[in-house]
Amino acid sequence: MATALFVTRNDVVRFTTMNGNVDTDKFIQYIKIAQDIHIQNYLGSKLYEKIEGYVSAGTLGNHADYLALVTDHLKPMLCHWAMVEYLPFAAYTIANKGVFKHSSENAQSKYPEYYTNNNEDVYPDKDSNFAGWVL
Repeated sequence: MATALFVTRNDVVRFTTMNGNVDTDKFIQYIKIAQDIHIQNYLGSKLYEKIEGYVSAGTLGNHADYLALVTDHLKPMLCHWAMVEYLPFAAYTIANKGVFKHSSENAQSKYPEYYTNNNEDVYPDKDSNFAGWVL
């Protein structure tokens, strides 16, 4: 059975802050992961499988109540859960020569002394700096 995604690439771009230039191949698998983990968790197996069957068959439009559920609730929810799954890996590319982390030229520190304190030096307080995403 083919994978039936409840959202399209355009839905993800429209409902989230993802740039339209991001290659679909870089994030499409995270939609499936988010759908299987989070959406199925909220729907339960039976309702999830029912909707998945309608999407696979292309008949979701024939079932107004299920279509409304997907359009009004599941699509926005799934787009954001897909971003939750994608963001930790967005900066990385796996290629023939290894794993690469993308960064811009101005993302590196202009002040290397910030990181070179040792022994009895006073270390900068890094706890007040940005420590990650909170969703």
